[in-house]
Amino acid sequence: MDWLLNGIGLLVALAIIAIGTGYIASPTTMVRSFGLPLPGDDPDIPSWLRLKGVRDIVAGLLVLAFMLWGVQREIGIVLLIEAMIPVGDMLVILAAKGSAKSAFGIHGLTAAIMLLAAIPMITGAH
Repeated sequence: MDWLLNGIGLLVALAIIAIGTGYIASPTTMVRSFGLPLPGDDPDIPSWLRLKGVRDIVAGLLVLAFMLWGVQREIGIVLLIEAMIPVGDMLVILAAKGSAKSAFGIHGLTAAIMLLAAIPMITGAH
């Protein structure tokens, strides 16, 4: 079971790093899948969106660092805390009357997967 939980953690870390890299490389393309409309056509918007990319990459690297140098319980704690990010994204999208499909299908599902991996890691029930 450890290999499955670690695999989920690795997948989440690599996925968020890939998403963050996408936001740095092509922010206006990436934001279309987020679940909210484009924020406008101000020339500074891509720079603001790239900030999200930097934060996503760091969040993924944090999980990887704990996977390399931490123990299962610590990895679970990091995943549990970082699950608040997609939950927050989901709630913001829903509050803004954005795409419910993206809110639940991308962000809600990501949070659920992270929680399903985190809880047995923390409790040792694996």
